[in-house]
Amino acid sequence: MYHRFFPSFIFSLLISFQPAIAGDLAYGEYLAGECVACHRVGAEGGIPPINSLPAPYFIEALKEYRDGERDHDLMRTVARSLGDTEMAALAAYFEQLEN
Repeated sequence: MYHRFFPSFIFSLLISFQPAIAGDLAYGEYLAGECVACHRVGAEGGIPPINSLPAPYFIEALKEYRDGERDHDLMRTVARSLGDTEMAALAAYFEQLEN
């Protein structure tokens, strides 16, 4: 009995440990239009540029906005609209841009 369920148990463990989602640059560029309306090089009013931010930091920041750990109403709304795939794509896109 044990041997019939063991392989499926191992398989379920393996698929539950998924690697971090790799960002799709083209998708990130497509999504970036909304971001660059405010976040651009030379932006004024305390809005930081996001070009060249390391992807892990970028993703963590979005998750912190989404989860309410960072306080900014607009960024919270934007972050809550993004899934992991979109966050990874945006992070990959902005990471490779120069300031």
